[in-house]
Amino acid sequence: MTLICREHHLGSQAAKNFSHGLGIINFRFRFAIGLPLGLMTLLWSHSAIAQDLSHSLQSLASGAGLLALNSTEAQSSEPVCQTDDNLRTSTQLTTWMGNLVKASTWVGDPEVGLSHLIQSLGPQLVSYLNPSPWPQISDRAQQARVPVMMYHDILPEKQVFFDVTPEEFEQHLQLIQERGLTPISLDQLTTHLRTGLPLPEKPILLTFDDGYKGHYEHVYPLLKKYGYPAVFSIYTAKVGKKLGRSSLNWEELRQMATDPLVTIAAHSVTHPPDLTKLTDDHLATEVAESKRLLEAELGMPIRYFTYPEGKYDARVAKVVQDAGYLAAFTMDDVDERFAGESESLLAIARFGQSRLPEIVDQAWGGSPLPRWNLGFDFSAPVQLTETTIDETPFRLISGGKPITIHAKSRYQVQEILEGTQAIAAVDGGFFSLRYLDSNVMIGPVMSQSNGQFVPGNHSDNPRLKGRPLVVMGPQAAKFIPFNPDKHNSLEGVQAELAGVTDAFVAAAWLVKDSQPQPASTFNSLFDFDAVRHRAFWGINQTGQPTIGVSVEPIDSVSLGIALVKAGFRDAVMLDSGASTSLAYKGESLVGYIPRPVPHVVALVPSDAEAKAACTLASR
Repeated sequence: MTLICREHHLGSQAAKNFSHGLGIINFRFRFAIGLPLGLMTLLWSHSAIAQDLSHSLQSLASGAGLLALNSTEAQSSEPVCQTDDNLRTSTQLTTWMGNLVKASTWVGDPEVGLSHLIQSLGPQLVSYLNPSPWPQISDRAQQARVPVMMYHDILPEKQVFFDVTPEEFEQHLQLIQERGLTPISLDQLTTHLRTGLPLPEKPILLTFDDGYKGHYEHVYPLLKKYGYPAVFSIYTAKVGKKLGRSSLNWEELRQMATDPLVTIAAHSVTHPPDLTKLTDDHLATEVAESKRLLEAELGMPIRYFTYPEGKYDARVAKVVQDAGYLAAFTMDDVDERFAGESESLLAIARFGQSRLPEIVDQAWGGSPLPRWNLGFDFSAPVQLTETTIDETPFRLISGGKPITIHAKSRYQVQEILEGTQAIAAVDGGFFSLRYLDSNVMIGPVMSQSNGQFVPGNHSDNPRLKGRPLVVMGPQAAKFIPFNPDKHNSLEGVQAELAGVTDAFVAAAWLVKDSQPQPASTFNSLFDFDAVRHRAFWGINQTGQPTIGVSVEPIDSVSLGIALVKAGFRDAVMLDSGASTSLAYKGESLVGYIPRPVPHVVALVPSDAEAKAACTLASR
C-alpha cells in the first residue's frame, strides 16, 4: 500500500508512526501465514513477539488517529494523508486500527493466541488492503443486496407524490426495525463496495436529497431517536435561502454535520436538471464549488456527490472524480438496483422511498469472508438467503449442524422433516427407481436417523468409483473420492472420520478446495452438461454447512463457478432434475412438485447439539 502524504502540520510524526506500525504488522502477518497453526500459537506465547506486535498496532492506530485529527483541524478539501486510491480515509483507519488495538490485548490470553488473531482478523485485513481498482465494485459486493433508499422532502402535508409525512417516515423506520434491518453509513457502504467486506446481515442506507427544512425539523430528530445513520445531499445555493419550498440554514446544517449519524454529500451548487447538458466550465463549477463551499462552512472534508435528478455520463463522472470525491449517487426511476449492481462507485444506484416495503425482505449483506483455517462451524444459526449469481437465482440455507435422514420410503422433503429437529433440508443422494416405494440408495448409506449402515449394491459400486463420498460427524464433514473396495463397510467409513454418523455417495464435485470443477472431472455422469434444476450441499468459507438449489435450470460447470462466487469452499451435487427439492421451516421452496425422495441432507439448529441423545424421528 503506497501512502501519499500531503502538506500538514503534525502529520510527519503521524505518518512515521503509521508507516512503522503498518510495516511491522505486515511482516508479522506475512510471516505467520506460512506457519502451522500450532507453531503460530507457540510463537504467540512468547511475550517478546506479542509485545512487538502490540506495539506495532499501537503505532499504527496512533498514526491513523493523528492523521484524522490533522485533517479535521486543517479543514482541508482533501485528506491530510490518504492512500493512492483515495479510499482509506483517516476516519476509517482510526476505527479499524482501534479494533486492531483491542485485538492486541489478546496477547496475554493463552487460549486465544496468534492463530485465533490471524483466523479472525486476517481475512478482513487482506480484503481491506486489497480492494478492487477504483471505481470498480468488488465481485463479492456484487453478490450482496444492499438497498440505498432515496427520500426528498419530509413535511406535514404532501405537495407531490414522492413527499413523505413525518408519521409515514417514522413508520418506515419502525418497519426497518421490525424486519431486523441495520441502517449503515455511507463510509461502510463504500468500503464494502470496494473490498467485499460483508456488512450486517440485512443492511440498508437512508439518503435525503436537496436540503429541505423538514430534514432538520423532522428527519434528524427521528434518526437520533432510532440511532440510525443517514446521508444528506445538499445543493449549496439553497442553504439559508427561500429557494423552492423550504430550506435548512447553515447553522442547522452545521449542527447535523457534527453528529456521527450524519454524512453530508455535495449535490451541486444550483441543482441543474441535467449536468450532462452543461459546458465544461459550468459543470466543473457545479461539482467542485459545491464541495469547496460545504467544506468551508462545515469545517470537514466532503467525500461524496449526488447527481441532481440522477443524470450523469462519462464526462460528468470524470469531473466528479477529478474533484476528489470517493463515490457518487445516481437514480433511475425505470432501472432501480441494489448498490452492488451499480455500474461503479461513481454511479451508486438507489431505490425510491415508495419501494421500501418490498425491498426490506430482500436486503442481504453478502457472504462471509473465507477463513484462513479450514475448520468447521456447526454452531451458527440456520438462515435462508436468496441471491442471483451470473443471472441465475439461488436459494441457499446455511448454519446449524448437517445430518442426513434416510426415510423408510419416498416422501416430499418437508414431509421427511416432520417430527424431527431439522429446520431445513435438500434432497440427498441418488436412489433406486426400481420400485415406487423403495428407499434403496445407489452406493452405501449411513444415517443417524436410523443408526444403520447399509452397504451399496456390488454391481453399482464400481461405477461410483471416484465420486465424492460424503462423511459427517458432530464437528466435521469430509468429501472423499469413493473407493468401492474400501468404503462399502462400516469400518471403512469410520476410518475416514472419527465418530462418523452419516455417509452417502454424491453425484460429483462442483467446488473443490474453493475451485470450480471443470467438465473433465464429471467423467460419465449423465447429463452433467445439460441445463437442469440442480440440488447441492457443501461447506462455505466460514466452515458452515450450506444446502441449496438453483431456482432456474443450470449446467453443472456453470453451477460450480456460481457456487465459488457464493462463498463455497467445497460443494457436491445431489440428486437433481425432477428430484430437486428444498424445504425450510415446513415449506417447500421450489415452485413445482418434485419427485418424492427417501434421503435428505438436513440442517439441525445449533441449540440441538446439546440434545444429541435425542432420537430423530424416522418415517
